[in-house]
This record gives sequence, structure tokens and C-alpha cells, in this order.
Amino acid sequence: MNEKKVYILSGAGLSAESGIRTFREADGLWEEYPVEEVCSVQGFARNRQKVLDFYDNLRINLEDKKPNRAHQGLATIKNKYPDHIVMLTQNVDDMLERAGCQDVIHLHGTLVDLRCENCEEVFRIGYRSQNGLCCPACGSEQIRHNVVMFKEAAPAYIYLRDLYEEADMVVVIGTSGYVIDTAYMAQLVDYSILNNLDEDSNIDQYFSKCFYLPATQAIDEIIKEIETFLA
Repeated sequence: MNEKKVYILSGAGLSAESGIRTFREADGLWEEYPVEEVCSVQGFARNRQKVLDFYDNLRINLEDKKPNRAHQGLATIKNKYPDHIVMLTQNVDDMLERAGCQDVIHLHGTLVDLRCENCEEVFRIGYRSQNGLCCPACGSEQIRHNVVMFKEAAPAYIYLRDLYEEADMVVVIGTSGYVIDTAYMAQLVDYSILNNLDEDSNIDQYFSKCFYLPATQAIDEIIKEIETFLA
């Protein structure tokens, strides 16, 4: 019986071709909004409304975006091998879900949800502003974005521990590897694939195969590699 496990970890590079701005790259959001002001616990404490407005704008702007070929390819392969593939993403958009991907694990939360600071209820808001809303569970107006900020715990990182313990193959798409140590992942498994636009010898040397292409151009070869591994 085939019990191989393939973990796929995606980052901003997966969604960039859908017109979703990255945070770190040139012309990224952090050039316009300093990270310490809008993506940190300290910034939230200093100017709560500025941070809420920032995430409101990201959420609203997400509505007209469309999944690209890479999202669609990952959805297809995940749904074909649901018991063998674990889909992890650092992205806070819902492009994978809109491509039809099942059981996506968002390591840093999602824009389309809000979280109540009173009772911790997480509830879907879609692409609306949170202005004027309250928690559907307890009625509190103390609600916020359900996106992990710097200096906050990331509860979904428990799935990284599962990866370290049970992955046989790791596929990394569109992430620098500096927030989550992808080089370490690659050293734990039998076979690993990296897809990024730019080379980084400090990380890339640990992967079995690297594709330096946009995700939409690399996805067909990546899927072939996964299918071959699972055969």
C-alpha cells in the first residue's frame, strides 16, 4: 500500500501572477506600508485603526482576483491524491480554494476570515470591510483580521511539525525560505522540489530539483514530478 506523503508549501510567488501584490519583493506592500506599522503587534497596539484599514483594503482588493494556472494545477493534484498530499500555504488569499483545492492549511491565517478578540470565534467575512460588524457568536465589537502578525503565535505551525515527522517529498513554490526554513525541510525528505524566480545558493543547494520560472510555467513539470514520486 502506497503511504507516501507529499507536502506542498506555497508562498507569495504562487499568487503574484494573479495580480496579488507580494509584501517583500520590489514594489511590494512593505515599500508602501512599513512592516512595523501594519504587520506587527506593536503597530497594532499603537494604531489599531490603521492596521484594520490596511487589512480591510487587502481583503476588498482580493475580490476581483482570479486563480492562475498554478493554483488550478495544485488543486487538481491535491484533489486527485487527497490522502497523499498536504497543502500548506503562507498566503492569506483564498486563490487555492477558489481554484477548487480542498483542505488548504493556511499557516498565517486568511483575509476572508475575521477573529473575535473576546471569544476567539473565527468567522468568514468574504471580501467586505469589517466596519460596523460584530462577532456572530458573542456580539462583541472587538473583532480583527485573522492574519498572523509579527510577534504573534501561529497556531497552524503545528502542521510543520507533522511535515518534519512524516513527509517523504517536499515541494516549495514561491517563497524565499526565510520566514519558514525550507532548506531544513529539504534535508529531511527523500526528494524535494523548489520553484522560485531567483536563485539562492544558500537554500537551493539542499533541493533535489529547482525550477527558476514563474509558477504558472513550472507547474506542469512539478505535477509530473509529484505523480512520478507517488506512482
